[in-house]
Amino acid sequence: MQSLLESSAPLLLFFSVILGLMIGSFLNVVIYRLPVMMERDWTLFAKEHLGIRPSEKDAAPFNLAVPPSHCPHCGSPVRALQNIPLLSYLLLRGRCAACRAPIGKRYPLVELLTALAFAAVAWQYGASWLTLGGWVLSAFLIALAFIDADTRYLPDTLTLPLIWLGLLFNLGGGLTDLESAVIGAVCGYLSLWLLCAAYKLLTGQTGMGGGDFKLLAALGAWLGAAVLPLLVFAASLAGILAALMLKIGKNQAFAFGPCLALAGWILMLAYAPAQQLVRWWLSASGF
Repeated sequence: MQSLLESSAPLLLFFSVILGLMIGSFLNVVIYRLPVMMERDWTLFAKEHLGIRPSEKDAAPFNLAVPPSHCPHCGSPVRALQNIPLLSYLLLRGRCAACRAPIGKRYPLVELLTALAFAAVAWQYGASWLTLGGWVLSAFLIALAFIDADTRYLPDTLTLPLIWLGLLFNLGGGLTDLESAVIGAVCGYLSLWLLCAAYKLLTGQTGMGGGDFKLLAALGAWLGAAVLPLLVFAASLAGILAALMLKIGKNQAFAFGPCLALAGWILMLAYAPAQQLVRWWLSASGF
């Protein structure tokens, strides 16, 4: 299979798109259900320690597989033929097969975005371990970006495994060497943590959540320490542009995770030019 994909770029891209659509369909489940699972766990934990008996709704099973997918309007189950990524949405014209209620545009958007991201990674790196790693990183970043945009959560169940996966990926020399990956993870976390601590010391307010520290640590583990300054600069620039476009007020909460995810994904895709840019900057600065 690998030799066949290596010999045919169009076949590799087609496989990447199909795989991306399927993974994107699963990511829709993760994006919606994982924050709900977290909130239910917090509720059960709080009620247990306060001596409050959980309700039947609190105790009902709820995870990535249970209950099965269904229409939120009429409760009709989503059958297999109605759950084909992107195609089912088009055939159903964006409406529930039973009650004709509109289906959120988020679902095909995430599926299409994941497919395009997978295809871009395959186009850049071909049939290689770099592509496989790029697919994994892309899937995690898409899920984290949408969850943070929706809820301001960057779940540990995604950020912490992403750190370890980045270190394992670079154990045999993925995008960078293991030493740079470890330093990148440490510096990624500490840089934002120190910045947030200084901001809180000066203003008495918390300027950033701990999930952002862990996401930057994960990106440092995947991309190495050298590109971290460029990554933070690109993410900050994206954040400023997004805040201006969305007209975010001075004291309004703003999700920085999507900006980190976008900047990290672009630098992963353009890793060699990013390294050259860092080397040029260091040389021009006299380092």
